[in-house]
Amino acid sequence: MVHGEVSAVPTSRMLRGLGALVTLLGLAAPAAPAARADAVDNAFVAAVKLKGIQFASPQAAIVAGHEVCDELDLGKQKSDIASEVMSNSNLDGYRAGYFIGASVAAYCPRYRGS
Repeated sequence: MVHGEVSAVPTSRMLRGLGALVTLLGLAAPAAPAARADAVDNAFVAAVKLKGIQFASPQAAIVAGHEVCDELDLGKQKSDIASEVMSNSNLDGYRAGYFIGASVAAYCPRYRGS
């Protein structure tokens, strides 16, 4: 390579430098606090807790709520999803149904009334 010419192909030295920079930036960036969850997530977590539905973490509850919507997007019926929830947890029919309803209200209101 001629002096002053820039190579379009990254060298291993360039890649190592980039990796170090990314690592340093990642360490310097503050972690996003749990308090940054939006109002919908907070309301959803509070609603399921109010009915005694426990999850390992608020994030786990939020993910499960979104999974309900994913199942509905695939064409499953709410009653079938509630049955799956009951068989994969210790929830009774009432709480499983409540969880489905809370998930729909929070994350996929397009399925209300269906």
